Amino acid sequence: MLPARPFNPLLTGNAPMTIASQARPCRWMLGCLAGCLAGCLSGLGTPSARATQVAALADLSLEQLREVVVTTVSRSEERLDRAPAAAYVISADDIRRSGATTLPEVLRLAPALNVARADGSQYAISARGFNNVLANRMLVLIDGRAVYSPLFSGVFWEAQDVMLEDVERIEVVSGPSTALWGTNAVNGLIHIVTRNAAATQGLAVSVNAGDEQRGAALRYGMALGERGHLRAYAKSYDRSQTHRTDGTPIGDAAHGVQLGFRADWALPGESLSLHGDVYQGKVDQLPSARSFSGVNLLARWDKTLADGAEASLQAYVERTEREHPQSFTETLDTVDVVGQYGLRLFDVHRLLVGGGYRHSRDDTGQFTALGFLPPRRGLSWSRVFVQDRVSLTQALAATAAVSVERNPYTGTEVLPSLRLAWQMAENRMVWGAISRAVRAPSRIDRELVQPARPPYVLAGGPDFRSEVSNVLELGLRDQPAAALSYSATLFHYQHTRLRSLAPTPAGLQIQNGIEGWTRGLEGTARWRVNERWRFDAGLTLLQQRLTLRPGAIDLGGMAALGNDPRRWASLRSTLDIGPRWSWDVSLRYVGALPNPRVPSYTAVDTRCAWRITPDLEAALALRNLFDPGHAEWTGSNRVESERSALLQLRWRL
Repeated sequence: MLPARPFNPLLTGNAPMTIASQARPCRWMLGCLAGCLAGCLSGLGTPSARATQVAALADLSLEQLREVVVTTVSRSEERLDRAPAAAYVISADDIRRSGATTLPEVLRLAPALNVARADGSQYAISARGFNNVLANRMLVLIDGRAVYSPLFSGVFWEAQDVMLEDVERIEVVSGPSTALWGTNAVNGLIHIVTRNAAATQGLAVSVNAGDEQRGAALRYGMALGERGHLRAYAKSYDRSQTHRTDGTPIGDAAHGVQLGFRADWALPGESLSLHGDVYQGKVDQLPSARSFSGVNLLARWDKTLADGAEASLQAYVERTEREHPQSFTETLDTVDVVGQYGLRLFDVHRLLVGGGYRHSRDDTGQFTALGFLPPRRGLSWSRVFVQDRVSLTQALAATAAVSVERNPYTGTEVLPSLRLAWQMAENRMVWGAISRAVRAPSRIDRELVQPARPPYVLAGGPDFRSEVSNVLELGLRDQPAAALSYSATLFHYQHTRLRSLAPTPAGLQIQNGIEGWTRGLEGTARWRVNERWRFDAGLTLLQQRLTLRPGAIDLGGMAALGNDPRRWASLRSTLDIGPRWSWDVSLRYVGALPNPRVPSYTAVDTRCAWRITPDLEAALALRNLFDPGHAEWTGSNRVESERSALLQLRWRL
C-alpha cells in the first residue's frame, strides 16, 4: 500500500509501512478461555437433543469431500480431488470457526499462502515467493470480478471486504493460472465465491467487539417471485490503532462501511445473477487520513444447452477512488466483459473457448512526492483463451490451454500451459504441469516519476518489458486411509526480466535486470480422528536465488521484489463437543524474513463457541495466546501483532 508520506513504491520490502503493537496482560483472557473450556467440557456428555449439522465442508467425511466442486482451476466445475493443480478450498464453516473478521485474516487458513500483517489495515499476501505489500503476482477475484489495480498490478487489501457470513468458499490455486485467467496470475489465484441468494434467506445479524476492533453486519434475504431471490447487507467496522515495538501508537485506526446486494434467478436450463457493492473507508495518519471508496455492479448469465454444452457471459463496471494526502489521488473506472463456451467432442474432448475485454480509465493527481506521466490514462486489455481436456485412457488425461492476451505496454503475450493427470487409483492422483506465465507491466513500471517534477530521483522505464516465469510442477493427491488424506506439490520457476532499479544520468530507472529461480514444496494433510474432531496441517518450503543479468546494475530492486521466509507451517484442530459447543485451535509458524531481517514467530489462536440456540451462536476468539507480540513485516516503523480478544455473536432468523 501507499503511505501518505513520500515513499519509494518499489522499496516496500524496506518500506516505512509497518505497524507495531504493544503487549498487553492476558490473564483475563486466559480466565475467559478457561471458563469457555469448562463450558465445552460440561457439554461433552450432553445427549444431542437436536443435531446442529451445518452444510459445510467441515461436516463432511473424507469420502464426501472428494465430491467438493471447484471452478477456478479449469473455469468449469470439477471435483477438487480430480483437479490437476495445487488447489485448496476454504469453506464457509472454516471461515466461521476461524473467528476472522477480514479477508486477509481468513486467507491465513490456506497453507500455501504467506500472509503477513503490515499494519492495522495493510497486508502482504502471496504464494511461492515475491511477497510484498505491493505483491503483483497473485490474481484475486470476488465472484469473478478482478480486484487488482492497474496502478501496480496488485491488491489494495484494505479496500476489499465482503460479508463473511455470505461467503460459500474461497478457492486458492497456488501456481500459474495465466493460461485461463490472464497475465499476473503467475504465482496463483484467489477466488472468493459468495453464496447464491437462495441460500441466504431471512434475517442474519453479526456483531463483534474486542480490544482491537469492533464491527457489525446485517443481512436480509427474500424471495423475488417464484424463481428469484434477493439479499441485501450492510456492515461497518472500527479498528483501533496499532503500536510500535516501543509501545508508541502508530496512528492508523481505521473505519469503514459497506452496503451491497445479490439477486439470483433460476430459470429452466439457465441462471442469472446480479451483484452490487458500495463502500467507503478511512485510515488515520498524519497529516490527514487516507481514504478510499468504491462502487461496483456485476451481472452473470449461465446457460446449459440441450447437448450438454455450457455458455456463460459476465460483465461488470466499477469505480474506485483513493486519496493519500501529499502522495497521490486516484480515480479508476473499469469496464470488464468475459464470455466462454464449453462443450464435449467425441466423448474424449472437453473443449472450452472464451475471450474477454477490459478497459480502465485512470486519473491520478499530481503532488510533489510522486506522479504518473501522463496523469490521466486509458488502458485496454483483450484476450482469447482455449482449453482442451483429452481423455487419453481411462486413467490418463491431458489438458492443453493457451491464452493470447494483448496489453497496452508490450503488445501480445502468449501464455500456454500443458497438464497431465494420472488417476493411479480411485483415491490417488499424480499430476504434472509446464507453463509459461507473465507479469505484464503496470503504470508503476512505465509511468512512475518521483518526485512529480524533474529532476527525477526515480522514473519508470519506457522500455520495461513483461517479467517471464517458466514453471514446472509435479503433484500428488492421495487418500491412503478412510480418515486420512494429503497432497504434495513440487515446483520450480525459472525467472527472466525481473524488475530492477538501474542508475542512469537522469536518476534511477526501472529496468529488467534481474533473473533467477524459485523452487519449493507445498504440502497439506487432513486427518479426521472421528466424526467430531479433525486436524488440518500445511507446510511450505521455499528457496530462491536471484542474480543480475550480464551487464546489468541494480540498486535496491532485488530487495524490493519481495521478502519471503524459507518455510512456514500450520496446524489446525477443529473439535465439536456435543451439539452446542465447539473449540478450534490453530498454530502457525513462519520463518524469519531475510532482507531486512524479521525474526521467526509462532502464533497460537483459539476460538470457543457456544450455540445457545440453533440460530444463535456466541464465541470468544483469542489471538497470539502465548505470545505478547511479534512482528510479521518489515520497515522502519516495525510494529507487532499483539495479543487480542474478540467476542462474536451471530444470529439467524
